[in-house]
Amino acid sequence: MEVFITILILLIIIGLSNILNRFIPFIPVPLIQIALGVVFEFVPVGVHLDLNPEVFFVLFIAPLLYNDGRKTPRAELWKLRKPILLLALGLVFLTVLVAGYGIHMLIPSIPLPAAFALAAILSPTDAVAVGAMAERVHLPKNILRTLEGEALMNDASGLVAFKFAIAATVTGIFSLTEATFSFFVIAIGGLFIGAVMSFLFRKLGMLLRRWGMEDVTVHMLIQIITPFIIYLTAEHLEFSGILAVVAGGIIHAIDRDRAETLQPKMQVVAESTWSVMVYILNGLVFVILGLQLPLVLGAIWDNPVFDHMDVLFYVFVITLLLLVLRFLWVYALELFEWKKDRQDKPVFRNMALITVSGVRGAVTLAGAFSIPYVLADGAPFPQRDLIIFLSAGVILLTLILASLLLPIIAKKEEGEDKEVLKVRALAKMFHASIQAVKLEADEDTKPAALSVIAELNHCLSRYSAGSYGMTATELQKQELEVRLRALQAERKEIIHLMNKGMVSDEAGMFFLKVLDRREIRMSNRFKAQLWSSLRSIGRVVARFFAIERSEAAAPMKDWAEAARNLRIHTSVRAIEALRAHMNETNRAASIRVISQYERLLSRLEQGSSELDDNAFNEKKMELHMKAVQEQRNTVQEMFENGMINRSMAAILRQYVNQLESHLLREE
Repeated sequence: MEVFITILILLIIIGLSNILNRFIPFIPVPLIQIALGVVFEFVPVGVHLDLNPEVFFVLFIAPLLYNDGRKTPRAELWKLRKPILLLALGLVFLTVLVAGYGIHMLIPSIPLPAAFALAAILSPTDAVAVGAMAERVHLPKNILRTLEGEALMNDASGLVAFKFAIAATVTGIFSLTEATFSFFVIAIGGLFIGAVMSFLFRKLGMLLRRWGMEDVTVHMLIQIITPFIIYLTAEHLEFSGILAVVAGGIIHAIDRDRAETLQPKMQVVAESTWSVMVYILNGLVFVILGLQLPLVLGAIWDNPVFDHMDVLFYVFVITLLLLVLRFLWVYALELFEWKKDRQDKPVFRNMALITVSGVRGAVTLAGAFSIPYVLADGAPFPQRDLIIFLSAGVILLTLILASLLLPIIAKKEEGEDKEVLKVRALAKMFHASIQAVKLEADEDTKPAALSVIAELNHCLSRYSAGSYGMTATELQKQELEVRLRALQAERKEIIHLMNKGMVSDEAGMFFLKVLDRREIRMSNRFKAQLWSSLRSIGRVVARFFAIERSEAAAPMKDWAEAARNLRIHTSVRAIEALRAHMNETNRAASIRVISQYERLLSRLEQGSSELDDNAFNEKKMELHMKAVQEQRNTVQEMFENGMINRSMAAILRQYVNQLESHLLREE
């Protein structure tokens, strides 16, 4: 029961962190999760975790890296392979060498091998931790892809270097030649094992499908356990489990892309399942960091050997050293490429973005926790608590620096007119809500969905006009022209059906008068009344001189059925006429009117009358609520991504509230 309660509390903390992030999006989710972890460590029902380092790696790192490999945009990353490899390999080993010596000189109580281990575990970056901020500050695409590729590769290289450094610390034996040879053997072996096992797991899935086992749950279970089995197998054979799961994820993605069109349901389930898993695992890593901070902090704070200010100074100096090394390496790469290809000169802003985006996160934490407690001779591992504290401090400081500096360094888009931004935001809101309603439409809800979509399109058309530079008056005039064209098409269809004997004179004349009244209401009353009177006289004269129709074309007996069929015919002709005359100028108004006709047509074809009924209104209200909620979600998403500021978000939320009240009153 205690384990269950602990897991439940951890999941609640993860959910709570994302709720808080919606109100304070300028603070990264990892920082909120760390803070909540610290808070829950001190509450009466505090959570205390003592994870086995090996379990920690297989439980968190294996699936996270496998998912990174599975989601890798291979074509884009291949174009950036040179900077990615130089950052993921060259920078890692430079960091281990330079920072290792620097840490040993700064803190002599940490032996050189242990200093190398600390530098190695601090070398991998975590693109996940900075992912939310990246979208909000609009990092250039090439920089974002470079950071993603670097994080994928340097996890493996940093952890392999870390394992060698830890082994040297524990055993006291280290040979550069042997280590280099072992590195290539372990790396190549891990890549091979991961690729082969992932390929075999995929073939197993294909074999099961050939045997008729199409159960998505079974195939998803195989996919979930794949990274754990690959990691454990590679580690058991003394190869790199980290590189094995990365290779396994990439092979999985390659094979999946080939068969993607054959398994659409599996792809949807897989993406949803992995999304939830990665969300939980990443959250757990930072919550656990928060839970461990008080223990780590207490161990250092209560130790009289360490001065509090000295320890904080160590964190600051190590972080600064890592950032300086990263900046110099990036600058050297940019300068080399410029001199080689005579491209554009290195841009300081881009180099600064890559430098500050080098946030440390999950892998650094996992590595720090995996440090053994004792050496081979039974002695305590030197300064283990201090190393974990320094790792946690660097993680926190890099996260804080990234959240503060990235929005400042990132190039902001040129200032746009507030009204233009509002129009664009409103258009995005309505497009999102329309798509949400369309997804809910089925045979039962289609009429209500079309009605809601028509009303949303009407609201959208008012603001879409802003992108064409039209005023509200111009848009209103344009919509009037579209409606009059639709009425004219309906009028011609009624006269055509009357002449063919498919509609009785009584029904035809009645609906022609209805159309005349509609035209009078929406246009110039005197002019419309005059034309209506002339048309009525013309119709009476035409009926008087009309050739008598045959009995075979007798009018329909049932008035309600005849009226419904007539409205179907006229609606179809109106839609055809509007689509034939639609262009870029009148598109917004045409779509709005066409949507209304389609809604009416759908209800008529299903046997409904034009009168509203309770069931229709209930479905319509439900869809309205979904549309409004989607608009609220879109506003929050735009705010979190930095597309709009807080004041604009408040304006849009107020508009959504007003729209909701208006729609409910109309129901």
